[in-house]
Amino acid sequence: MVRANGAVSLRELARVVQTSEVTVRRDVRALEAEGLLDRRHGGAVLPGGFTRESGFPQRAMAATAEKTAIAEYAAGLVREGEAIVVGAGTTTQELARRLARVPGLTVVTNSLLVAQALAHANRVEVVMTGGTLRGSNYALVGSGAEQSLLGLRVSRAFLSGAGLTADRGLSTSNMLAASVDRALVRAASEVVVLADHGKLGAETAFQTVPTEVISHLVTNQPPPDQERAAAELDALSAQGVRISVAGASCGKPGAVEREPRSPERPEQRGGREVPVPSPRGGAGHPGPGLGAPGSLGQRLSDLAPTRRR
Repeated sequence: MVRANGAVSLRELARVVQTSEVTVRRDVRALEAEGLLDRRHGGAVLPGGFTRESGFPQRAMAATAEKTAIAEYAAGLVREGEAIVVGAGTTTQELARRLARVPGLTVVTNSLLVAQALAHANRVEVVMTGGTLRGSNYALVGSGAEQSLLGLRVSRAFLSGAGLTADRGLSTSNMLAASVDRALVRAASEVVVLADHGKLGAETAFQTVPTEVISHLVTNQPPPDQERAAAELDALSAQGVRISVAGASCGKPGAVEREPRSPERPEQRGGREVPVPSPRGGAGHPGPGLGAPGSLGQRLSDLAPTRRR
């Protein structure tokens, strides 16, 4: 199954072989020790290759408790009257469900699921990008989405992805989705990545956020047998990323904070503008503020103040 599909979930393996996920997890661990496959985010992939993104139903059912804890903590970072961007993903969908309680909030998103979660929040202004619908994750992508973000400036971007490493930062398996995520990053003064432990150490084809641009990572505590995930947390901290380990996975409320071990990076701290690589790999630049009349950025200037930190 792994050879045919490139990746498979533990739940699907258990269904096919008619056994428990506990048994499958033990067998997958043994196969990994023999070098026959790699464990990844609630499943297994071919060894030595990039992780392929699973379908939306599988992602929605994976690591639900961890995503809930991460989303709950991340929602506490958002302040009244703030303007933020929220990317597509199952973890950011959980975040959106908790943002309805923040008065005066403006949320810019390319995700239909994020917009749907906030549709009845009468204290939250939701602004959607343009673009072409990518049905596999209910997100708007393409040049229409990217152009609608030109000139936008918000305080923070909340993003997820399919993999996160200290070497490459956040990545995803789809080129169009990666390009829109980079546009979202260019609009923000601070980048907050939401990633459960299953994504730590995983790499996918297209980089979205380089490590040096990530201000803050909200994750959960990796299980004791996930040594690679724990090592990635140490490496990310050493590169100046602030790490919050959501408390629900640590057995207590709140979160465990891991401050960066290296000096703060001037290009991303204190709410200063961050240069981000452009989708074509050139040296990009942050948005020029709230843009020209009629642009999405200009419309947002009348909706909510941007708070710089």
